Amino acid sequence: MTFNKFKKNKIVKIITNIFVLILVPFLIWMLFFDENSYLTHRKFDKEINDLERTITFYKKNIAADKATIKKLQDSIQLERFAREKYLMKKENEDIYVIEFDTIKK
Repeated sequence: MTFNKFKKNKIVKIITNIFVLILVPFLIWMLFFDENSYLTHRKFDKEINDLERTITFYKKNIAADKATIKKLQDSIQLERFAREKYLMKKENEDIYVIEFDTIKK
């Protein structure tokens, strides 16, 4: 194959085009090496998704806590909560904690 035939090859013409010669390094630079590269954007998108999941988790917990606080406005419910969660008692009472062995032999 002579040099002229090689030069007239369609693929060689496309590759040696000045626009292609400029565009390819530019795209490689923008996708991988630049400060605002695709890889950086992908990392930030993952971080945003994680933060949004965290926000929804805490919003659900806040809603559950608000419901508990509303329920504890009643003095009977408040006393029940204190007895169950913190094992509190009145002065003249004794508390016995009963644990069941759930493992069967």
